[in-house]
Amino acid sequence: MKNPSPFLENDFVKLEPLSLANYHYLLPVASQEKLVQYSPSDIETAEALKRYVKKALEDERKLLALPFVIYDKRSNQYAGSTRYMNIDWRNKVLEIGSTWMGREFQGTGLNGQVKHLMLNYAFDEMHFEKVEFRIDEPNVRSRKAVEKLGAKLEGILRKNVYLLDGFKRNTCCYGILKEEWP
Repeated sequence: MKNPSPFLENDFVKLEPLSLANYHYLLPVASQEKLVQYSPSDIETAEALKRYVKKALEDERKLLALPFVIYDKRSNQYAGSTRYMNIDWRNKVLEIGSTWMGREFQGTGLNGQVKHLMLNYAFDEMHFEKVEFRIDEPNVRSRKAVEKLGAKLEGILRKNVYLLDGFKRNTCCYGILKEEWP
């Protein structure tokens, strides 16, 4: 049912399967202060990042996730991480999430390239019928980015996830159906 984690790439970005052998390339990016302010994930220290990676790999073994390292081909630098997650193989629905990139990569178009690769692969190669995104309500930048891809706001889950600072966020749920993707 599950393919091994693929390598995805185009002229701008390469997505490599995340592993305990390559996650250390992400340490300089992950340690940027308040990089994941809208996320419930702690990645700021080497120990926290290793726990984060081990959890992602555990989810991969359970067929629930396919995590990646993001490599920016234009700058020849590791930029961050993303994954397919909450994979529902039976209903052919998955989420693209746990995406974070260093500040120097934000606003460069890299995230759009990553999402296009992942959406194309999810629909064309994995034959999924829906891709979802879950975003903290005040994270307007990320919400606009997925709306630009064609994702539709499907609803808001009120106070459903604790962030690292103890605040319980509202989560905006977006989705793209296979027939809506060009």
